[in-house]
Parts: sequence; C-alpha cells; structure tokens
Amino acid sequence: MDLRKIKKLIDLLEESNLAELEIKEGEEVVRLSRVPRNAAPAPVAPVAPVAPTPVAAPAASSDNTAAPVADSLPAGHVVKAPMVGTFYASASPGTPAFVKVGQQVKAGETLGIIEAMKMFNQIEADVAGTVQAILVENGQPVEFDEPMYVIA
Repeated sequence: MDLRKIKKLIDLLEESNLAELEIKEGEEVVRLSRVPRNAAPAPVAPVAPVAPTPVAAPAASSDNTAAPVADSLPAGHVVKAPMVGTFYASASPGTPAFVKVGQQVKAGETLGIIEAMKMFNQIEADVAGTVQAILVENGQPVEFDEPMYVIA
C-alpha cells in the first residue's frame, strides 16, 4: 500500500469519531487505531472524586481510614502495580498461577501479568523471599501503584 494512502487514512481517522480503522487491499492489510481524545483523562477521573471525600471528612476519620488499610497488609515488601491494566495470575486460563501464598520467590521471578493496551507485561519480584499475600484477583483491573503482593 502506498505511503500517501496510509497518510490519508490517518487523516481520515483523526477527523472522524472512529477509534479503529482497518483496510484490506488484496493481501495487504492496514489497521489504524487510536485512543479517543476524551479517554486519556478517564483513569484520572475516578481517583479525583475519591481524594476530596476523606479531606471533607474530619481528620480523625481520615486517619482511621488509612490505618486499617496499612494494618491489613502483612509485614514485608509490597510489590505495587507499575501500570493500569488487567491483572492475570497465570499465562493462560488453563495453567496454574505463577505464584501462590507461601511460595518462595527469587528477585526477578514472574509473579503475574498485567495486560495494558493489548500488551502483556510481566510483574517481577523486586526482592527474594516468601509470598505472604496476593492482594489482587485474576482478571481484576488494577490501578497504578496499587498493592499487589507482599513478600517477606
């Protein structure tokens, strides 16, 4: 396919409300996709309303809310989500999970996978130790910096 045609397709995609466009010419296939302009702020929107709520509440209430979250985590190193996406405990639905509670792990060992924008990103252990807790469920959406594992 001619580069000029591809540039025209990109222009068409930008001018329209389409998120994806696929064109087939013989055996050649061109697929263009984009994130809608209003989709980028969406992950931020749910976070913003949550933050003002504790601020509006009395300071004692805010401290009480934070304390149970910190107390509910076992002692150890917390592995947090490096990105927003969908968490998967195993490589495919029929296979066993990468790790289980009580399992020994080495630094660099795969703990799980986060799918973000059709890309599968391995979540690796930062430290060696024993998995004390798995804080997310298979198929659950995760936010950036969300606690996922505790390793001691």
